[in-house]
Amino acid sequence: MNKILVVAVHPDDETIGCGGTLLKLKNSGSEIHWLIATDVDESIGYDRAFVQSRSVEIEKVGKAYGFSGIHRLKLPSARVETVTVGEIVRRMSDVIKTVDPDTLFLPFRGDVHSDHRIVFDAAFSCTKSFRFPSIRRLYMMETLSETEFAPAIPGHTFVPNSFVDISEMFEKKLEIMSLYRSELAEHPFPRSVTNIKALATYRGATSGYGFAESFMLLKEYW
Repeated sequence: MNKILVVAVHPDDETIGCGGTLLKLKNSGSEIHWLIATDVDESIGYDRAFVQSRSVEIEKVGKAYGFSGIHRLKLPSARVETVTVGEIVRRMSDVIKTVDPDTLFLPFRGDVHSDHRIVFDAAFSCTKSFRFPSIRRLYMMETLSETEFAPAIPGHTFVPNSFVDISEMFEKKLEIMSLYRSELAEHPFPRSVTNIKALATYRGATSGYGFAESFMLLKEYW
């Protein structure tokens, strides 16, 4: 059985970036795991109602996917830089050793949000083959509102080289995304149903599918 681990910097990144792919892998018999890197808390300035609603959203989304495990690093949202890189790597490696995945989905290294960049660097350091031999495939995913706003310079531009047909899973992906009531808004807000559909349509047209998700394949071991 394949074991998949998606590293979501913030809840909803997993659905925007690879929700359809996760559903497809789950349906094919893979074991899927969700690592949520950051957390919101009243101690760092978040409203109690928002903290409670986010907890409910995570519970509902977890059930909708049928994750085999939900792993939370509890880094402070939008303040990841206040935690040492060594500590983030330690927490990340503990999860990876526990799950023992063969496939990792990570945020794009060039994402405009600093949380994304820091979490990527920490996660990538946990992919050395001599320390984490179970990992056979490593992908970066694109996250609306983060990936497309990165500066258009080398190293910061998302250039996909792997595509997954999510046509049969697309409506379910939208249903799950709708559970994040605090994150969705009307077009032209980046995380809108209109924009999610537009990106899936565009990636599908690129690869010959109705709807698709795209990735940058970083490593693959045969």
